[in-house]
Amino acid sequence: MQNILEELQWRGLISDCTDTPELSRRLAAGRVTLYCGFDPTADSLHVGSLVPLLALRRFQRAGHVPIALSGGATGSIGDPSGKSQERQLLTQDHLTANLEAIKPQLARLLDFESAENPARLVDNAEWTKHVTFLDFLRNIGKHFTVNQMVAKESIRARMEDREVGISYTEFSYMLLQAFDFYELARQHHCDLQIGGSDQWGNITAGIDLIRKKLSRPAFGLTLPLITKADGTKFGKTESGTVWLSSRRTSVYRFYQFWINTDDRDVIRYLKYFTFFNPQEIAELEGEHAKNPGGRSAHRALAGAVTDILHGGPATQEAIRASEILFGGDLSGVTESTFNEIVGEVPTRDLETIRLAAPGIPITELLVFSGLCTSKGQARKDVEGGGIYLNNVRVEEVSRAVTPSDLLFARHLLLRKGKRNYVVVKMGE
Repeated sequence: MQNILEELQWRGLISDCTDTPELSRRLAAGRVTLYCGFDPTADSLHVGSLVPLLALRRFQRAGHVPIALSGGATGSIGDPSGKSQERQLLTQDHLTANLEAIKPQLARLLDFESAENPARLVDNAEWTKHVTFLDFLRNIGKHFTVNQMVAKESIRARMEDREVGISYTEFSYMLLQAFDFYELARQHHCDLQIGGSDQWGNITAGIDLIRKKLSRPAFGLTLPLITKADGTKFGKTESGTVWLSSRRTSVYRFYQFWINTDDRDVIRYLKYFTFFNPQEIAELEGEHAKNPGGRSAHRALAGAVTDILHGGPATQEAIRASEILFGGDLSGVTESTFNEIVGEVPTRDLETIRLAAPGIPITELLVFSGLCTSKGQARKDVEGGGIYLNNVRVEEVSRAVTPSDLLFARHLLLRKGKRNYVVVKMGE
């Protein structure tokens, strides 16, 4: 067994841990079953879920058995941890549909087919749907005092907000999560729960319940909530949340999210989100320090994370699409790769008939696209060598654009300078 705790410590992935020496001994003694919960409140997980999911994978690579718990029950309630207001309640049909959509993402991150230590996916609705309210109060609720629950940070923070407060529904979430840990310990011999640092109160509640009802130890380990050096929220861009599903966030946009990592964060994120070893990261750190503009660490980060989530071929498509927007050669580019950048840059629709012989003057097309304010300015830009059609410099002001210039019979890629792009799309 690898010393997984030392690896997590080196990567900066341990926020807190219950009885670290005893947990270390337990992990060294043999295979441990651990779990992390994910409430299916959307039809995709987001990049904020990657730290705990990759932590499960790290444990699996070290020989342990990870359980991904889907909150079919808890997801219908909503966890107050880290939230300033009540979540919108979802129907069971909605939760079920979300879970089905999330399963392929989990399969990309965890090995459910391993012959030695396959991962498991369980739904806490399995053991809660037949438990009556009175049974839950008698068998679970009696082991907790309100004093204990109010002392937990996730509860106290909401209670201190007089305008929002906390409903009895969300107040009960801690007990449901503790019940999950207890049931996994009882049914699957699960000894360890991991989660974000905002889960500490919920995790320790489960440890207390296992000790009282099963008379055995259990452990908890929390992971840091990711922050960005510039103070903005991790996992958010101008276009919104970065999702793991390519239906919600294209592979190209996913790759670009990591490429655009702040220089101050890139080495830390290499430790958090990749499986590069210390020597590999040290080499990337050295290259980054010598030549930050080379962005070798950024490319390594983006390529590794995209490969984990979307596979090698999709990653190469995203890299190729990224190169296009840095003036890369378009020869051999597939239509699917080109389509990745359509929508990422301004697009203008042009009637195909306007390309009929003798074609449309490049100066007129530049004004139409919005890259130039007038034909006079367009002529100056062409003469100055700053205009490109399909990433090839336009040498002559008299250049006409014809159907033979179309990419995939429908697109033109115009560029002014280094990074000002417009896609002209042919219409009827």
